[in-house]
Amino acid sequence: MSSGTVITLGSVNMEADDPAGLAAFWAELLGSSIAGTHEGLVFVAPRAVDGFSMFFQPRNAPRPDHQGQHLDLTVPWGTRSAEVERALALGATHRWDVLDEVPWVQWSTLADPEGNLFCLAEHPPTAAP
Repeated sequence: MSSGTVITLGSVNMEADDPAGLAAFWAELLGSSIAGTHEGLVFVAPRAVDGFSMFFQPRNAPRPDHQGQHLDLTVPWGTRSAEVERALALGATHRWDVLDEVPWVQWSTLADPEGNLFCLAEHPPTAAP
């Protein structure tokens, strides 16, 4: 039963060894900007009204060996390779590609400059019925 509540993603919060540096990477990758800083905390504004922001704070514990969560970012069909190259030029590291596993998506898994995994995915256009 639906309560009528609409939940949206407001912000992704990350710990970082260098919050300002990692925020700069993500702001550039997402086409956004750093909107504010306060005592080592860095806020990246959403690119669009319906977009999400990012909040970076100093790391307070060692990074876990296994990442159970990561961002899946979608790019327009046919642009994934160029966006991967752009991410690499900004300081990301390519980890692997999944191009034939499922028919409705192809993706590349990368790591940001501090090793946080993220995917750049593209979905093929659907054929008209």
